[in-house]
Amino acid sequence: MSQLPEDASAAQVDWEGLHEAAVEVMRRAYVPYSHYPVGVAGLTDDGRVVRGCNVENAAYGVALCAECGMVSDLVAGGGGLLVAVWCVDARGSTIMPCGRCRQLLWEHGGAECLLQTPQGVLRMDAVLPQAFGPEDLAAVAEAPRTP
Repeated sequence: MSQLPEDASAAQVDWEGLHEAAVEVMRRAYVPYSHYPVGVAGLTDDGRVVRGCNVENAAYGVALCAECGMVSDLVAGGGGLLVAVWCVDARGSTIMPCGRCRQLLWEHGGAECLLQTPQGVLRMDAVLPQAFGPEDLAAVAEAPRTP
């Protein structure tokens, strides 16, 4: 996969390659409790493909979603922005990220990040409208405090 220009469109993404990467990493998921493996692959703004799979834990609430692993791969690999993402289940079928993971995708891809969804490719600002992000924190940090 090659680097996408700033005005990237869904047509410029190797979606089949992302799907294959997501399916391959899904097979490595650690899911002894739910038996629901998830894989995700993302294309970065410098052309890398980052991946993640879900990792469960006997203390159910501390399980890691696949998107958490992908974002860790992104950051550990030098950072950058996600420009396209695809999440799959055990059948290789497209699934939507949970709410927490949509927030992660927003944080690391922004409004223009493309997400393959069961309804087709959508930008993150359609998937998570009126999202809260780093710019909201910066706006408050720079504003005068009211008494």
